Amino acid sequence: MSIRFTAKARRGMAAWALVAGLAVGVAGCGGSGGDAKKPDSSPSATRTSGSVPSAQEGQSDQPLAEVRGSNGLTLQILSAQRDSGGFVTVNGTMKNDGAQTVAIPSALSGNETEIIKNGRSLGGATLVDSQGKKRYYVLRDTDGRPLTTTGFSTLKAGDTLAVFMQFPAPPANTSEVEFQLPTFTSATIKISG
Repeated sequence: MSIRFTAKARRGMAAWALVAGLAVGVAGCGGSGGDAKKPDSSPSATRTSGSVPSAQEGQSDQPLAEVRGSNGLTLQILSAQRDSGGFVTVNGTMKNDGAQTVAIPSALSGNETEIIKNGRSLGGATLVDSQGKKRYYVLRDTDGRPLTTTGFSTLKAGDTLAVFMQFPAPPANTSEVEFQLPTFTSATIKISG
């Protein structure tokens, strides 16, 4: 056998192994296999009229906290849920209690270049664990987009906007944190789960 034939065979086998490995990897990463139930709705922002927000599944009628911002904006925090993946998801409803349409302050996005370049969001929100002396910022995906409600600019008088923010979870023994959002008052909220 020639050295050329042996080298060609080795390259062919290496290429075959690489293709097989990639195929297995793609199959493992793609889809839910049909067994997982898809969520009923996406976490994107929705707008509704009226003063009473619809209750979201797993949330009580009583908010954990209500913080007030400028120009009649209020944010009711409905839940702060810890999940097994090491995250805390804060859900709430932003409402315009004022008499006219309000431009959502750009300060809510925070001042980090990575978040600002992805448009208007609630990327400036933080959770403060005073017991552990740590501040937790809104998480970002691999493209630098904040894992929070995005793409809103104004809110008409009396309208509400369902919002969410996802943070790294504080240690399991931390059950209360201070929620902070630029231009809004702060509030202590209880983490469930």
